[in-house]
Amino acid sequence: MRLPGKSFYFLALLSCIIVFLSAMVAREAGEKSRTLHPLPPGLGDPAPEIALRDTSGTSVLRLSELRGYYVLLDFWASWCRPCRMENPYVVEAWKQFGRAKFQKGKGFRIFSVSLDNNLQAWKNAIREDKLDWRWHVSDLQGWKNTAAKTYGVTKIPSNFLLDPKGIIMAQNLRGPALEQELRKYVKN
Repeated sequence: MRLPGKSFYFLALLSCIIVFLSAMVAREAGEKSRTLHPLPPGLGDPAPEIALRDTSGTSVLRLSELRGYYVLLDFWASWCRPCRMENPYVVEAWKQFGRAKFQKGKGFRIFSVSLDNNLQAWKNAIREDKLDWRWHVSDLQGWKNTAAKTYGVTKIPSNFLLDPKGIIMAQNLRGPALEQELRKYVKN
């Protein structure tokens, strides 16, 4: 029986090097892709910062200013019929829990991010739906909204419930589900 020659070992070694380098290039490309398009945050992740202008266009409100509170981060728009149908539930949660005492944290706040393009339509919807909390923000870029992109929002209404440390603890609580979730954290 004859053993393979040097050229066989050389080809085998060369093949291994090519496979190794190909794997390294693919891995590096994947890491660059994740850097350019990071995964949106999910349950248990820290909520990324949002810093956008309020309805006056002069003040910048930051999500981090509400650290210490349970926060409903609510993505919506004035032109979105399902959002407008959901707003009474959000308003009811605000009425019930906006002044409630919680087991942990300072209380409950709502941070509303509008995907509107039209400032007046946004302001009118806030007034008409009685969204009486202070924290309304938008960059008036519609679906190009920077916060919506950061959070991976592809449909509205969409929301995230944050704990007092700013960790995402629930997503897309609709109708009475928001009230039921908040009730778990209120002092008896």
